[in-house]
Amino acid sequence: MWQQRELRLAPRSRGFHLITGEVAEGVSGLAEVSIGLLHLQLLHTSASLTLNENADPDVRHDLDAFLRERIPGDLPYFRHTLEGPDDMPAHVCASLLGTQLNLAVRDGRLALGTWQGIWLGEHRDHGGSRRLIATLQGE
Repeated sequence: MWQQRELRLAPRSRGFHLITGEVAEGVSGLAEVSIGLLHLQLLHTSASLTLNENADPDVRHDLDAFLRERIPGDLPYFRHTLEGPDDMPAHVCASLLGTQLNLAVRDGRLALGTWQGIWLGEHRDHGGSRRLIATLQGE
């Protein structure tokens, strides 16, 4: 079985946001799959996807603080500045963290570890809504 859907995520503030529930709810065929894979591809270059801590929001805060300190918007060698001081740092963060995830599916659910959740990294101050392509393969 193959299924592909485009999911739209509401605009979010800069930082990391737990989106596991939105993804699981948005992939309607997930419950029918006993064994499979879900591939997520974010259709943007200034946001990211990653798998990390799903319980303590301080982890999301701390990773955002870490990246902002190491990739500030005022680096003198950035040339791509027409879209604002947050744009080039957003591209760097998206490249470092990635825009795709492959996740195991088992018994109609995402096979995540106890403390794992899917994060959207919004790296722009005003990034707007985001789109994901979710491709489910399984039996």
